[in-house]
Amino acid sequence: MAGTVTALRFQKRQKDRVNVFLDGEYAFSLPGVEAAKLHIGQHLTDQEIADLQRLGLRSKAYDRALRFLALRPRSSWEVRRNLGQYRRKEERLKDEDVEWVIARLTQQGYLDDQEFARFWVEQRARFKPMAPRALRYELRQKGVDEATIQAVLSAGEQNPEAAALEAARSRLARWQGLDQEAFRKKMVAFLQRRGFDWDAIRGALEQLAQERGSNDSSNDSPEEM
Repeated sequence: MAGTVTALRFQKRQKDRVNVFLDGEYAFSLPGVEAAKLHIGQHLTDQEIADLQRLGLRSKAYDRALRFLALRPRSSWEVRRNLGQYRRKEERLKDEDVEWVIARLTQQGYLDDQEFARFWVEQRARFKPMAPRALRYELRQKGVDEATIQAVLSAGEQNPEAAALEAARSRLARWQGLDQEAFRKKMVAFLQRRGFDWDAIRGALEQLAQERGSNDSSNDSPEEM
């Protein structure tokens, strides 16, 4: 398996990777920065070739993980699952290679479960308010450990009543034309799906009732008043 480097060629599609040829045959690819350490005519031992092939394979997995993280922050579990899907296509990738990628991403600050959990909670509060227990469930589904979840939820000072009201308001326009009973049933079911308990739901309904009543009064004509 030992051989001599006979060519180093940049790939056409991935400009930052270099194809390495040994004794006139393609052997493996490397990131450009690693390929720069090689030169034409260099003799490589069996072990050196095996190490470079492993490095090339890990760098591909690392690049895949970076592309995955570019879409939005991810938990460590999500990245592992994504690389697990990659392993189905690249059978040479082993558990230790996946952990190498995870460790490197963590060291470089690209992967941080606490930052991910904080991001998730903030995004939910902004775009999809839900109860702390529902947030806890979602973060568990993302593989975040309980201690991290508790730390993030505690630091965020969650207010279930305020969150329930914000969630309810997001459906107000959609169900505004319903009669009171139908409106109430839909809203209760919706807030329950978001994980809110009855106290938070009742508070949100009472506040909405006041707001709807205020709006109705403001639309009355002077004669009707």
